[in-house]
Amino acid sequence: QVHLVESGGGLVQAGDSLKLSCAASEGYISRYCMGWFRQALGKEREFVGAIEWSGTVTSYGDSVKGRSTIWRDNDRNAVYLQIDLLKPEDTAVYYCAAAQGFGESATLYDYWGQGTQVTVSS
Repeated sequence: QVHLVESGGGLVQAGDSLKLSCAASEGYISRYCMGWFRQALGKEREFVGAIEWSGTVTSYGDSVKGRSTIWRDNDRNAVYLQIDLLKPEDTAVYYCAAAQGFGESATLYDYWGQGTQVTVSS
């Protein structure tokens, strides 16, 4: 079992970059593939990206592909998401999650953080 806590959200301007962090306060993320998802108000949860346990394989959602990076530091028990060139449509609550398998479906993920709000103003 792992307990995840996201941080780094806030209000930013369009065009800025933002780095989100997800730390495990209990358990060890090294055992898991880690994913980032987001949910905008009134919309379904959307896959942002994922990284497999060793950090060598990543996958990104179409909406952030080419302007986002996921990496992990298993020694620090944390995973990170950076999104560049932020757009107002990136406004959402961002969640990190842990899964035994690697993939884009939210149903794969067993453990979820509480989320951190990102608001991008135009």
